[in-house]
Amino acid sequence: MWNEKFSEAGFAYGTEPNDFLVENLSKLTVGKVLCLAEGEGRNAVFLAKKGFDVTAVDLSEVGLEKTLRLAEQNKVTVKTICADLSDFAIEENHWDSIVSIWVAVPSVVRRGLHKKVVGGLRTRGTFLLEAYTPRQLDFGTGGGSQIDEMVSLDSLQEELKGLHFDIARETIREIHEGKYHNGQSAVVQVLAYK
Repeated sequence: MWNEKFSEAGFAYGTEPNDFLVENLSKLTVGKVLCLAEGEGRNAVFLAKKGFDVTAVDLSEVGLEKTLRLAEQNKVTVKTICADLSDFAIEENHWDSIVSIWVAVPSVVRRGLHKKVVGGLRTRGTFLLEAYTPRQLDFGTGGGSQIDEMVSLDSLQEELKGLHFDIARETIREIHEGKYHNGQSAVVQVLAYK
């Protein structure tokens, strides 16, 4: 599915970085950053342009090829790893920041992934996440139709035990990211530190 979507002309979600990431850039711990389910690389390239040492992981080889092309066009380097997040090993105590933008995986995968995120951050490392909440089904402006791939703030606070939350909110906001995320959207936003 993702290879097919990313094989379309242009960039499915555009080339501009996610708004929540941009707004909170100064709060990320500088150094090695891991971008989860990074797709075509817009957030990874943005972070590389800001001086981060970026690794992007995604299930789609096509998306990661676009990531490398976008990085080359912007004269930055992004490392890529093609992997399924359900069995992707996040190295313990290794990352200064981890970024999760629109990671849509089943809840059982997400819970395991978030446990690995907490373990993978260095002390004072930062985790930034934006995801759709189940209320997004009322809007239909992006994020698919699988409620089990959406998440609430309550679930995140449970799954991310061991992190201290600076931002933790569910909100409705306007999103315009390529052709697949457009309009009023129900989201959860987290910025947390280890």
